[in-house]
Amino acid sequence: MPWCKQGATDKLVREFLRTGTAARSKMMKNWGVIGGIAAAMAAGVYVLWGPISDRKKKRKGMVPGLLNLGNTCFMNSLLQGLAACPSFIRWLEDFTSESSVHPERTERETHLSSSLMQLLKALSNHDPREDDVLDAGGLLEALRLYRWHISSFEEQDAHELFHVLTSSLEEEREHQPRVAHLFDMQTLEKSVESKEKNISCRSPLHPIPSLWRTRHPFHGRLTSYMACKRCERQNPVHYDSFDSLSLPIPSVQWSRPVTLDQCLQHFISSETIKEVECENCTEAGELVNGEVLESQRTTFVKQLKLGKLPQCLCIHLQRLTWSKEGTPIKRQEHVQFTEYLSLDRYKHCTAGQNLQSTSRTNRPISAKAARDPKDKTIANGLSSQLNLTYDYSSSEYLFRLTAVLVHHGDMHSGHFVTYRRSPAAPCGASPFSSQWLWVSDDSVRKASLQEALSSSAYLLFYERVQRPGLRVEE
Repeated sequence: MPWCKQGATDKLVREFLRTGTAARSKMMKNWGVIGGIAAAMAAGVYVLWGPISDRKKKRKGMVPGLLNLGNTCFMNSLLQGLAACPSFIRWLEDFTSESSVHPERTERETHLSSSLMQLLKALSNHDPREDDVLDAGGLLEALRLYRWHISSFEEQDAHELFHVLTSSLEEEREHQPRVAHLFDMQTLEKSVESKEKNISCRSPLHPIPSLWRTRHPFHGRLTSYMACKRCERQNPVHYDSFDSLSLPIPSVQWSRPVTLDQCLQHFISSETIKEVECENCTEAGELVNGEVLESQRTTFVKQLKLGKLPQCLCIHLQRLTWSKEGTPIKRQEHVQFTEYLSLDRYKHCTAGQNLQSTSRTNRPISAKAARDPKDKTIANGLSSQLNLTYDYSSSEYLFRLTAVLVHHGDMHSGHFVTYRRSPAAPCGASPFSSQWLWVSDDSVRKASLQEALSSSAYLLFYERVQRPGLRVEE
């Protein structure tokens, strides 16, 4: 008893020793009863509420982390980025619910979509527990069923895994039973034969759903066309599918920062192709030395644009380059990007649509927008985010940033982390939260939008938004 004087302590000890044996036994017995009651109360608390040390506190606005299974930071960062895309999770829910309607489909055929959906829904939980750490090993097992053998102890690329997931989901979708089309005569004949034999037909006879609606929301299409520089005849437009836009980073000029718009402009810039046969020029029959040429070869201009924009947009910044000696080098420079991204200028459209979009998009902020509180809120918000003096509130193809994947390190080793939006409140008016998070495997902390915008992005996830829903959820 360090807070007592030495004399007082000695007096208490002498009085305790002078007491009889019976008194001391009685005192010890009383303390034993008190200890038994305390133990019984502790046992009751344990039975009712479990051990106090295991009680978990809720962390509002946070998300669960993911266990690193060796070198699986590439997978963990990608899953956190996909979990920040609400449209992709909704598509997975619809896709798995449609698959459950067909009992003839085995669990193996839907293992990937169901495993991915459960994992992303857990990562988008608005109120996780304090020490929630999830294990994504089941997803690797599901991918092995699609012949993808990804080792958890080898460093992999998050962008490559993204295409592995999307291609495997497409493969799963193609194996989904389809309903009969009204003009599918073979199926209709089988249906008539079944009815004649009093056998009910399993497939309902109504039009097949559009493939555009059933594909995952990252699916888009690029357009490419070629035009002759001599006769200006344009060839038919060709469409190519894409799940992500892989953009090369243009060279830095005069030490100026590179922007995402410059990468997009470089991606769709026209290309000159020489010595291409032009059917229109050949039919014209140009004379050379008094003879008609059988084949007219001229110079063509090839133009690439975005034909069909997806609901969820994945942008890959190509940071791999090669030295003069042929060794791979990672480009470390920062590419400036913004929270809002307008893709109207990169969208393929006809001449008539071009005139309409030119008059509607990228106009200066009008006096009406300055007077109208609603228009002023949208215009000021977008102008400050884009750091421009144009009103992008009328953009038809407007996207909002949901996640950023960053790779720290070089071409031989490194680590992936993710900046992502916190899950929106269940009863909130907007599907997007204004709170940003930094996630590195099982470590999760709060971050800011400016911190995410200042990072050296490797993958960017955007989601298309409507003009009335641009306000940030408070």
